[in-house]
Amino acid sequence: MAAQEFVNTDLSGSRFRGVRLHGVVMTGVEIANARIEGEFKNMFVNGVDVAPYVEAELDRRDPERAKMRPSDPDGFREAWDILERRWAQTVARARTFTPDQLHESVDGEWSFVETLRHLVFATDSWVRRALLGDPSPYHPLGLPWDEAPDLPGMPRDRDARPSLDEVLELRRDRMAGVRAYLEALTEELLDSETTPVEGAGWPPPESFPVRECLLIVLNEEWHHRLFAERDLDAIERGAS
Repeated sequence: MAAQEFVNTDLSGSRFRGVRLHGVVMTGVEIANARIEGEFKNMFVNGVDVAPYVEAELDRRDPERAKMRPSDPDGFREAWDILERRWAQTVARARTFTPDQLHESVDGEWSFVETLRHLVFATDSWVRRALLGDPSPYHPLGLPWDEAPDLPGMPRDRDARPSLDEVLELRRDRMAGVRAYLEALTEELLDSETTPVEGAGWPPPESFPVRECLLIVLNEEWHHRLFAERDLDAIERGAS
């Protein structure tokens, strides 16, 4: 798609979801009451790269966040300990909500149950397929991101309404698989690359650094738990 140019354009109230803004240049803009959530690299505002400041502030607010960027096998195991503990707390909180609330979408985002389904898909993709070599590891209840390409064998059932316990059973199995992989993780394995998997699917049939695959899993787990807690807060406020 060719680059677009917007001149003297009012985009107030616009919503951007699942978009790429690589290489975007904005001049003469007015931004007020805006909320931006995503990943930032080399993001200059009035000549200042603000990305490091944002990262540092987020780490300051929650020091365990920095542990989601481990450099050695023990660090990955510690990161997973943190995620298991925090997800257990979030699930315990979710059990105080009604089934309808756990299927409720807040502001167009995934429901709590859909979030868990997406994490099943993420584990199937980056651990079972990329790391363990299963060409088609997907469970039918797994949920890819909304803009994912249609690929043979990949699930995409947005209308399914499994119970919390049904999805948690899948999650326990997938999380145990990650735990087992990390328990056996060595420096040599961490510094190696995966063997390309035959057949269509996600990720593509390419070779990936093992470290990159594991960091993606940590990133997915960390951020989607925050999103889930945010939306549970909103549902709780609405119910009260």
